[in-house]
Amino acid sequence: MATIPDRDLQEIVDSSTFVDPSATHNREQIAREQTIARLRLLWSRRKLLFRASVCGLVIGTLIAFLIPKRFESTTRLMPPDDQSGSGMAMAAVLAGKLSGGLGGLAGNILGLKSSGDLFIGILRSWTVEDHLINKFQLQKVYGHTSMAATRQKLAENTSIAEDRKSGIITVTVTDHDPKQAAQMAQEYVTELNAVVSQLSTSSARREREFLQGRLAQVEQDLEKAEKDFSEFSSKNGAIDIKEQGRAMVGAAATLQGQLIAVESELEGLKQIYADNNVRVRSLQARATEIRKQMEELGGKDRIHADAGNPKDKSMYPTIRELPLLGVTWTDLYRRSQVEEAIYETLTQEYELAKVAEAKEIPSVKVLDPADVPERKSFPPRLAIMLLFSFLCFAIALSWVLGEARWLEIDSRDVRKRFVQEVVQTVNSSMPWSSPNGSGFHSLTHSVWMKLVRSKQPRR
Repeated sequence: MATIPDRDLQEIVDSSTFVDPSATHNREQIAREQTIARLRLLWSRRKLLFRASVCGLVIGTLIAFLIPKRFESTTRLMPPDDQSGSGMAMAAVLAGKLSGGLGGLAGNILGLKSSGDLFIGILRSWTVEDHLINKFQLQKVYGHTSMAATRQKLAENTSIAEDRKSGIITVTVTDHDPKQAAQMAQEYVTELNAVVSQLSTSSARREREFLQGRLAQVEQDLEKAEKDFSEFSSKNGAIDIKEQGRAMVGAAATLQGQLIAVESELEGLKQIYADNNVRVRSLQARATEIRKQMEELGGKDRIHADAGNPKDKSMYPTIRELPLLGVTWTDLYRRSQVEEAIYETLTQEYELAKVAEAKEIPSVKVLDPADVPERKSFPPRLAIMLLFSFLCFAIALSWVLGEARWLEIDSRDVRKRFVQEVVQTVNSSMPWSSPNGSGFHSLTHSVWMKLVRSKQPRR
């Protein structure tokens, strides 16, 4: 790097330092001449300033392209619907809708929070963060072994905010992979839906859970009652006691009428014919058959017949058995009907409770779904390049002006002598004070000595 000879530099400094005594009364003239002298000094060192700027630009370019890219994926959620029926919830809605600081103050005094605050709290919970860490293997991605450090890194890469005016919740995820950033932002929404559904403690949910358990129990009771009723009816042939009784009484009355008619006709024939007459014997057989049917229908000597020959038991109950069977049949029938009515009622209430629960649970509505970012969000390469170039230019500029100011100070100044002593002491104690032959030591020694000589007073 080319430098101006020390003698020329001293002349430039002297020209900016020593002003015509006749012009000391004119401060504006002095300030103008000093400014021109400094500009002339900077112009004389323009190569140094240019090289420093180029060096800063090169360093900034290297750093800007070495920094890994980062992509941001953003999803926006609509404000949740607060549809609770309680007065406190309505007050929370009103407090959340108030404009300005009055609404927030009222909400804080009443201890009321909107569902938007609840959603943000859920999104920042360990439950959601651990789910994302395990699903996307963020411990391996972030290079952390502990869950606490991984959670902290995930929190740093995730921005969750709510617009107090509109209530829109914005979730922004930053990652080196644009696809993974979009997937993680979408997973926040999915996990929020799952957690809200699982942890909902509304009255409709409690009612639905109670009805669900009660419905399962009633369903078992109904199945048992129907099974007992069907087994009893099948075993005893009691299909419908009322209808069977009515039909059997009617059949018995018909047989009784037929028997009376046959016996009347038989009495008339006996007065005319002998007992061994064919017509008399036919009517006697007919009357005997009717009496037998009436006995079977009435159940006379049924117990003896069952004990003697179980196969003689009829497939339908008799009139005498109907009252005994009717009590049990009616009880089982009533039980099955009651259980069926309870089951139907609970089923209707259960469906209504599910609808009410769906209305009370704050639904997560996606306004803008997360998409794969097409452009990086970090680093701003052009800004980094310009920043480093400006910093190096500023450092070189400060060096040039500082060097000129140092030369302006009188060599007999106590402060300047003290600084020189400190510099010489530090220089003598540093490794580069006596090079050992290595290239690095030789280079640092030569640079340091140039700096020291540039600060030595001129004779």
